[in-house]
Amino acid sequence: MGPSKVIPYYFKAEESFDHEEVTIATLVTHNRFHVLSRLASHYKGPVSVAIHVNDDESKQTILTDLHRLYDENPDMRRYVDLHLVVDKFDRQFNMWRNVAKFFARSDYIMMLDVDFYLCTDFRQSLKQQPELMDRLRSGRAAIVVPAFEFIREEDGEDWHKFPKNKNDLMDIVQTDKIDMFHRGWKRGHGSTDYQKWYKSSDPYKVVDYNYSYEPYVIFKKEGTPWCDERFIGYGANKAACLYEIYLAGIDYWVLPNDFLIHQTHHYPEETRAKERKYNKKLYDYYREEACLRYARILIASNKWNTPYADNVKSECAKIKGFNDVIRKVEAKQ
Repeated sequence: MGPSKVIPYYFKAEESFDHEEVTIATLVTHNRFHVLSRLASHYKGPVSVAIHVNDDESKQTILTDLHRLYDENPDMRRYVDLHLVVDKFDRQFNMWRNVAKFFARSDYIMMLDVDFYLCTDFRQSLKQQPELMDRLRSGRAAIVVPAFEFIREEDGEDWHKFPKNKNDLMDIVQTDKIDMFHRGWKRGHGSTDYQKWYKSSDPYKVVDYNYSYEPYVIFKKEGTPWCDERFIGYGANKAACLYEIYLAGIDYWVLPNDFLIHQTHHYPEETRAKERKYNKKLYDYYREEACLRYARILIASNKWNTPYADNVKSECAKIKGFNDVIRKVEAKQ
């Protein structure tokens, strides 16, 4: 879209963090500043956030409110690295995600939407799973923290009442008051396999991946793909990020006892519908492009017949004509 003016570390966290910490990488708009402040005080760990500032008459109001946020909450000053993106282009979600990731100061990030409440301490859970931590260190795993949503929107407005452990969550699940996030669009989070999660006490691998899958994940910062910035607005933007992560040979593993809950937030539905229609078409082209790109890289580097190519082979074979193209590429090597 550009040009955009990126101002990194407009505010820089006072704390120093261990390199193996998990930085929450997120993006926040003006109307969600109070939710960011809540996240900083609750997480008490590193946060890297991209803030979009419209380059118009509203800019001074936004900056004034940002300074007030840091003045009023010491946890913002301690934990949050804040990066400004100043331009006239709304909803460049993937560009903002890349800014938050790029300036994160730890080895691992969690790509999170700020409206989700962290109900459990997933950092402590990871420390208790040495095999999972080894997978994370290797850059071959992205760790899924399952996301939930109250059926009645009003039940999701008071985060004080959210369950704090799996047993309490299950009590609510059994009353049908809460379910997987966006249960009406099962492709978005269904690959997490919530029925399996309810019964699991050990981490497990996602085996039923689909290209619309968009969980909230922890992964290694270095060596992982960036989000494609052609996706502007609502629809497919986060799924595209996670699709390329999967094609890069990174498998999804689910933490068995940790979870997030969506804090009710109302969206501009008319705008979302229009942008989803556009991005759906873009995503169809993008998947073909990404599959061919990763296949050619793997073939050229003699990794096509190694486990690194398993995800590309299984997922991209679903695209019509892909295997025929690959046979031609291999024949030319």
